[in-house]
Amino acid sequence: MAASAAPDLKRVTLELGGNDAAIVLDDADPAEVAGKIFDGAFANNGQVCSAIKRLYVPENLHDELVEALAAKAKAAKVGDGTAEGTELGPINNRPQYERVSELVADAVAGGARAAAGGKSVDGPGYFFEPTILDNIDDGARIVDEEQFGPALPVIVYRDVDDALRRANATNFGLSGSVWSADTDRAAAVAAELECGTAWNWNAGRPGVNTHLVLSPSQPFAGTKWSGIGVENGPWGYYGFTEIQVIYRAK
Repeated sequence: MAASAAPDLKRVTLELGGNDAAIVLDDADPAEVAGKIFDGAFANNGQVCSAIKRLYVPENLHDELVEALAAKAKAAKVGDGTAEGTELGPINNRPQYERVSELVADAVAGGARAAAGGKSVDGPGYFFEPTILDNIDDGARIVDEEQFGPALPVIVYRDVDDALRRANATNFGLSGSVWSADTDRAAAVAAELECGTAWNWNAGRPGVNTHLVLSPSQPFAGTKWSGIGVENGPWGYYGFTEIQVIYRAK
């Protein structure tokens, strides 16, 4: 699209991909946040540009959070979207289905553990089990690349600085989130994420400990390779206006 617009110098707004990181702080309650993290990662079967693609967790919460996420994944009903009770549908097309399958297989071959899922669903269609991967680190393709599908790698970090360094070590910067029991602490960490939107609210408020909360009045934009320009709100309109300055005598 950018190349097509270049010869005529047309302006474009491009919302591109992301490899969105979520950071769970050591004061979070795994039982409280697991369901919301799962929804933030697997909405539309993981096929959302700003969905959680990587999850960084402290060692003290790792086992409990992986277990809770795996339970959500195993309980999710995958199938025809017109069938009653279906929660997750298919991957959109064969190339993307093959990509997700390849990235999961590559992770497992590299030593990752599928705490849930890890393979396609028997039968016709591009259906893949919702997959939770642990025993995995940066450097694995499914961590470093955007999978855009129903698979979530869970990575252990040492301290918050380590988590931020690793979350920001990507060419993408669409969105991210921080999960904590302390609003101010979460907001301070979220401010260090290199992305266009960072969610970090706390208990008792709308949007608390969440991901994928969007509004037509809220600007939406990416940094790095995640886009050019801004969508939504007055900021989105500005991109399609021309400024003219007229000088007049007093």
